[in-house]
Amino acid sequence: MFLALIFLMPLGANIYGRTRIRKLMITSAQTQSEESVKQHSLTAFHGLFMSMYVLLPALVIILCWLAFAPMVISSLLVSEISRLTGETDPRLLSIFVSKLEALYEGVLKAEFVEPEVRQALGYYGALIIRANIFLYVVTIATAIAGFVISARHISPRFAARDKVEVIIKRLMQLASGVAILTTIGIILSLAFEASRFFDVIPIREFLFGTHWSPQIAIREGQAGGSGAFGAIPLFAGTLMITFIAMLLAVPIGLMSAVYLSEYASKRLRNIAKPAIELLAGIPTVVYGFFAALFVAPFLRNNGSVIGLELSSESALAAGLVMGIMIIPFISSLSDDVINSVPQNLRDGASALGATQAETITQVILPAALPGIVSAILLAISRAIGETMIVVMAAGVAANLTANPFESVTTVTVQIVMLLVGDQEFDSAKTLAAFALGLVLFFVTLMLNILALYI
Repeated sequence: MFLALIFLMPLGANIYGRTRIRKLMITSAQTQSEESVKQHSLTAFHGLFMSMYVLLPALVIILCWLAFAPMVISSLLVSEISRLTGETDPRLLSIFVSKLEALYEGVLKAEFVEPEVRQALGYYGALIIRANIFLYVVTIATAIAGFVISARHISPRFAARDKVEVIIKRLMQLASGVAILTTIGIILSLAFEASRFFDVIPIREFLFGTHWSPQIAIREGQAGGSGAFGAIPLFAGTLMITFIAMLLAVPIGLMSAVYLSEYASKRLRNIAKPAIELLAGIPTVVYGFFAALFVAPFLRNNGSVIGLELSSESALAAGLVMGIMIIPFISSLSDDVINSVPQNLRDGASALGATQAETITQVILPAALPGIVSAILLAISRAIGETMIVVMAAGVAANLTANPFESVTTVTVQIVMLLVGDQEFDSAKTLAAFALGLVLFFVTLMLNILALYI
């Protein structure tokens, strides 16, 4: 009900702003005096201006409440539980707060909560009610204030369009800033955790070591507990699967793009292009199931018939399925690039007597080559960062080999394996995931930048 009211108030403000400016213009026209002026902005901008003044401050209040209210409530609750129990240990108080919240939400039964803690249940409920009332009152009051302030500005000569454009521009700048700050935050968090890993494991050993076995002893003298963090087998496995995927995806994707843009009729293109792009909408976990349950057993069983010994988690199976997934990516980007080649180049080649095949190979593809290379680099970046297919179809054990029939592992598989389950974030084993993530982020970032400047 509250959210419905928050979004109905801007709608009402929009209608009021439109109605008010119309009435003002009618009044101005009826006076027939020299003071009657032309309307500066369209009626829609006046309504939009009032809607923004009502909605945006209210949304800011709601976001601030969502960000800070839980911390304030938790702090007050800790103080109350500490008073009731006499406990001062922050860890125990945090546990008591979690139990009380679970009890309030009906997740935990009362007999599992200490009697002293249960006494704070009413206090916690009262805090929630007061916080909600505070949110409702302040938000609605802010929206009403925005309505009153914006209504005073409505007049025929008011530059509502300029104000709306400035607000929209500021919102876009804010969105861009959030995206940039998020990227910076990811980089800094990865770099910080990776630096903790490199304090324990030398960066040279990590980048150039050939043995990966991230095991850490949990007691002194434990056999097999000394970890090895040489990431070369992971990089080699990632590149091998990516290379196999590109061997399949690049020729098929590029040739399908050439056919759809140069040979196919408009009717066939309207059917085939969306059908190919449907592959991009299939979740990668489905591709992973397809690789693990069909492709890998098929390759292993048929490989044994011709004398090949294929692992059930071979790089070939994961690479082929990943290539199928990337086909629509390359096809769509290449098709857009080929279609952007000016038609006068085609007409000029035809006027010189070139056949359609000669026009494609000697005119169109060279002209579209930078865009095609960019598409391939973006596809490589996508393949390197793929997770679900390789988690389900590739191996887990690190294996430094050039044989695509054997099992290999990848960077993303190891990141998943290192972070699965309850892990301590102060051990080299867990921190290795952040070091791998930093390397993966850097490689994909460089590929994306290279694709932009080709």
